[in-house]
Amino acid sequence: MNLPLFARRLLRPLLDPYRRYRHAKLIHAVRVSIGLLATILLTTGINLPHGEWASVTMLIVIGGLQHHGNIGKKAVERAYGTLIGASVGLALVVQQAWLGQPLLTYLLMSVVCGFFSYHAIGKGGYIALLSAITVFIVAGHGDNPISDGLWRTVDILIGIVLALAFSFALPLYAVYSWRYNLASALRDCAAIYSRIINGQSVTDDEHLKLLNRLNAAMVQLRSLMPSVSKEVRISMTELDAIQRHLRMCISTLEILGNTRPSPQDEPAMARMRMMLKAEHRQIRVQLVGMARALKSGVTERLEREGNIAVAEPTLDTPIYSGLDGYRLLTLQLAANVDVMRSRLGQCAKRWNI
Repeated sequence: MNLPLFARRLLRPLLDPYRRYRHAKLIHAVRVSIGLLATILLTTGINLPHGEWASVTMLIVIGGLQHHGNIGKKAVERAYGTLIGASVGLALVVQQAWLGQPLLTYLLMSVVCGFFSYHAIGKGGYIALLSAITVFIVAGHGDNPISDGLWRTVDILIGIVLALAFSFALPLYAVYSWRYNLASALRDCAAIYSRIINGQSVTDDEHLKLLNRLNAAMVQLRSLMPSVSKEVRISMTELDAIQRHLRMCISTLEILGNTRPSPQDEPAMARMRMMLKAEHRQIRVQLVGMARALKSGVTERLEREGNIAVAEPTLDTPIYSGLDGYRLLTLQLAANVDVMRSRLGQCAKRWNI
């Protein structure tokens, strides 16, 4: 975006991805408020009957969703559900006006909504549920005038269009949350690794707090992956591979914390630091480097290869002691971190938006 310098400085809080991530709730609240105001002014300005359904639709589509990838999917599902439900609702109104049998209308509505409820469990469930709801919005209990049903359908479609339009205003991409949460998780991994190699306690509150935060981050990152995949066209397979490397990193750190030499055994700790000095440095540098690249968007550091051959970590001699096992685990951690760096670098052009 080629903007004058003064304009870039003025708009920086809005254009900077990290600031938009930090203030996502505020931006979302303002966007929904302005969107609702727009639907009210539009429907009342042109005097549309039942215009409140446009506002209701706006809230349904974007009220509880801040990520752009989810909003698009929700709007499409809402559109399908509206068209299906409105068609069925109008058909019920027509047959009620033609036959004039309320009990038959009630029976048909119950059967139709039971059919939608059957399909509401599983894939496409949201469309089926919205279809059932829209039947009642359009038809009432079968006694709504046909004109009312048509107007309510139009209002719902207007709400969908406006919701999509406002989702493009300062879009809050799920990839922002994925990037910065992953960066925070990698920094926590680096902090835990530093505690382990420096002989700090792995059972105190600070260490356990870091582990709990990492476990929570894993869950949050997993929930963001479908939206990230839609937004930036990174396959779920690739995102799952990155998630798997993070999970392996956390698991290895937990094992390392329990297999390292006792901090009271100073000769063993000194030998460990001397034997794995290069690996210690590489692991910490790469963890922090990935975190910085994800946060800043400067991805050149992801293209630097590790200084240590980590393809197949092996021991020169059989494992005779816990220190040998610790060394093997450290080599495996270095290999895992390096592969994760490589994967992030390969898809950097897509997530760095």
